Amino acid sequence: MKLFLISFLILITLMSEAQSPYTYKIENGEVILNGSISKYILINDSAFAWYKKSTENYKPDSSLVNALKNASNKINFIIFGGTWCEDTHYVLPKFFAIQEQANFPDNRISFFAADRNKHVQGNISEALGVFNVPSIIVMYKGKEVGRVVEYGKTGKWDKELAEIINSIQ
Repeated sequence: MKLFLISFLILITLMSEAQSPYTYKIENGEVILNGSISKYILINDSAFAWYKKSTENYKPDSSLVNALKNASNKINFIIFGGTWCEDTHYVLPKFFAIQEQANFPDNRISFFAADRNKHVQGNISEALGVFNVPSIIVMYKGKEVGRVVEYGKTGKWDKELAEIINSIQ
């Protein structure tokens, strides 16, 4: 019993000292996340009420839903967004709604929150040449095959993303 108690206390100490994969700060009344996050942080924190509002009447484009279904075991995404960014507020909740409708696995998505300078802890945004958010990078066999930045080149980010995904199948 004594060994169990010591092990338990060591575990609790280690867990309390572990570094969070992201930072959380309030700037001008707005919550700014920075680092590795998941969509569930945005869904479950009332500070991000914009997430639910962005998907309330959204009807996902079937071409992207089908592309994700067909590629669910072939591709990965690296996504950058800003909790402060209106373009992120519009695009990323819709992307995640499509992801859920397509049953695309969460573990194939790496999601990073960037600060207002588009920097992320660990300099991953600089390493991948991310200058604007949101940026959705499509990876296939460990290499980037395309990306959609903000609303895309045509304003139809979802169709552009579907075209990138369909180009590798």
